[in-house]
Amino acid sequence: NAALVLGVLVLAALPLVLGASNYLLGLFISALILAGISLAWALLGNLGGMVSFGHAAFFGVGAYASALISARLGVPVLLAIPLAGLCAALCSLAMLPALRLSGPYFALAILAYAQIFRILATEATWLTGGAAGLQRYPSLPTLFGYDLSTRTGSYVLLVLLVALCALAYVAIRRSHVGTALRAIAESEDATRVVGVNSVMLKAWMLLLSAFMTGLFGALNAHIIGFLDPDYAFSGVWSVMPIIAAIFGGYRTILGPVAGAILIYM
Repeated sequence: NAALVLGVLVLAALPLVLGASNYLLGLFISALILAGISLAWALLGNLGGMVSFGHAAFFGVGAYASALISARLGVPVLLAIPLAGLCAALCSLAMLPALRLSGPYFALAILAYAQIFRILATEATWLTGGAAGLQRYPSLPTLFGYDLSTRTGSYVLLVLLVALCALAYVAIRRSHVGTALRAIAESEDATRVVGVNSVMLKAWMLLLSAFMTGLFGALNAHIIGFLDPDYAFSGVWSVMPIIAAIFGGYRTILGPVAGAILIYM
């Protein structure tokens, strides 16, 4: 586990060591955001055995939740970000009925949920600003004298978050829960026969995947400083993580991260 996190940190620190420009750092920031969502998708697609086309819903909810919590409630940004992840996880509860579906039926059902959230964000002008979007909300703060709103600060923060998510992935995959989930992916009927509650385990994976995606949506919102429904709930946040994860190897830990960086760059 320590070697995995160390490898992520060393590889991600290379642009800083080599003196990358702000433009190049900006590209790496976007690539790491995609990498984090790809990792969250792989957690659901690999361990849960569920192909999701709805991660744009979690990304958008996380982005809007963090912006609104920090702007309207005055919550510090670094606390608003995990709270936004929790909001994304709570919103995923609406998708629990889809867990009784499988294969393409589950994927299409989740896609429908993502579109519903985008429409709600567009219509709720009193809360989200509607199609005009949100502009006035805090950026990333200064922590211990280090400005996280700079390109370098945002990059370092994203590297740490991707490393933590990768570590969580490893811990789950090596646990008894991970073994049960892989068995469900191979044959859900067989695991039910031996007493495994497959629906409950898949629900937990959906909640965790939504939480992780919401974190990256929230961070992205504070980095770019602007939100609108067509961007926050764009189908790009559903499709690109799938492509990146499959390209890099979604059954590995670093595959989704490497795939996202290579494809984006």
